[in-house]
Amino acid sequence: MNLKQLSELLGLSQTTVSRALNGYPEVNEATRERVLQAVKETGYRPNKAAQRLATGKAGSIGLVMPTAPGHQSDVHFGEFLAGLGEEAVRHDFHFVIMPADPDDEVAALRRLAISGNVDALFVAYMRGHDPRLAMLKSLSMPYVVHGRSFGSEPDYPYLDIDNEGAFYDATRLLLQLGHTRFALMNGPMHLDFAIRRKNGVISALAERGLALDEGCMSHALMTDEQGLLAMEHFLRLPERPTAILCSSTVLALGAIRAVNQAGLRLGEDISLIAHDDVLPLLKPESFSVPLTTTRSSLRAAGVRIAQRLIGTVKQAGPFPDQELWKTELIVRASTGPVPQA
Repeated sequence: MNLKQLSELLGLSQTTVSRALNGYPEVNEATRERVLQAVKETGYRPNKAAQRLATGKAGSIGLVMPTAPGHQSDVHFGEFLAGLGEEAVRHDFHFVIMPADPDDEVAALRRLAISGNVDALFVAYMRGHDPRLAMLKSLSMPYVVHGRSFGSEPDYPYLDIDNEGAFYDATRLLLQLGHTRFALMNGPMHLDFAIRRKNGVISALAERGLALDEGCMSHALMTDEQGLLAMEHFLRLPERPTAILCSSTVLALGAIRAVNQAGLRLGEDISLIAHDDVLPLLKPESFSVPLTTTRSSLRAAGVRIAQRLIGTVKQAGPFPDQELWKTELIVRASTGPVPQA
């Protein structure tokens, strides 16, 4: 079915049908609902090229995918994209993904913006003093970043979780349980979330006159292998830590394997708190010892960013420019009192 046939079916002009489908405010809600119901019943799909000519909009969100030999993909990003895609499907929006060398992301974003193939940009993996921000601010195109850029002026649209507050609260819980020897398994040290999580731990410890020893920190890709290696290192220290903070349940998976191999008991000899991105295949309550976590859904963040980008393109706002979500602290069996010597 084409637009002409759909308009004849509804007894409306093609212009009215097109405007209803593209969210123009002058189309009343009853007419819009009638058009959308007909679309659902007939399976009509607008011709993207014609739609672009009529509206000046591509109906697409652009993102750069860093890729290079040896550059590893990230399960966390896949879950975020699932949320972004979930909302895009509702509005018949597409993704335009531009692969680029990790050192060429600024130029790749610029090429994507001027291509005419996208209406808005999404940027992830924010870094401290992120060089992409200046370029994004120079564009006349909507964009939203997932995260923030530590050390940069906070004058850009973002959605982030309170990473510092999450790890401050997690550290406070372990301190209340009597722990004084801490270790942190973190993401790569240049990434904003890792900087803020480390600061949250340091801040909570400083209130008790404690410090986080450099030898009790790891910064690496958040994989189970890195979790295993980091925990094995911590367990070899002369005074091994009794409280571990993990930036991901994926890291925790490897860390717990090391704890078990050492014949130690999670929640008794070692207490552990992980950040839970609500990954569907790695539920913290399903671990052999259920994990205490700070919790915030990556998929929900993807949905929200898509809502903001698509809504801005369709002029369906206003939307808040900046959002900072609090995390939940969920206490389970992986945390317990400090073991007695």
